[in-house]
Amino acid sequence: MSIRFALLGLLNDEPCGAGKLRQRFEDRTQGIWPMNIGQVYQTIQRLDRDGLIEKVGTDNSTNRPADIYATTDAGRAALEQWWNEPTLRPRNDRDDLVIKIAVAAVVRGVDNRALIQGQREATMRELRDITLAKTSIPPARTAQRLLLERRIFDLEAEARWLDHIETLAEPEGPRS
Repeated sequence: MSIRFALLGLLNDEPCGAGKLRQRFEDRTQGIWPMNIGQVYQTIQRLDRDGLIEKVGTDNSTNRPADIYATTDAGRAALEQWWNEPTLRPRNDRDDLVIKIAVAAVVRGVDNRALIQGQREATMRELRDITLAKTSIPPARTAQRLLLERRIFDLEAEARWLDHIETLAEPEGPRS
């Protein structure tokens, strides 16, 4: 859904064609989420089909004329709703680490303490690397900085979570 609304937001800001829209998206996101032109065309087609954008002209300034699109009233309303709705991760989000630790807790021959400690060490290494990488990025609200900041907070939370799960009791019943 993010791509759909990100492109809709960019079109709302400045009507343009697919090629320019792709370039504007990559400029704004600093390339952290690469997008091929096929994705842009497909998204434009769906936005048009759903009545959220409309063709408002043609750009003839290049060898290949490009349709220019702008948001409709319905598109602006959908975009306003997107801006105003919080974004939460799904509660049923699959997490490989949760599954790994949960299964390791009931399978014979797995050293749970070593598994958790190995994960903690990897988490802390990643946290150090990302924190170091952050020092080379200006403290502005750019996509690149936001992504690093988000990852740092996620890794800090993971380290706390690993500390916490070590205090939990082992599952009842025999290990299979």
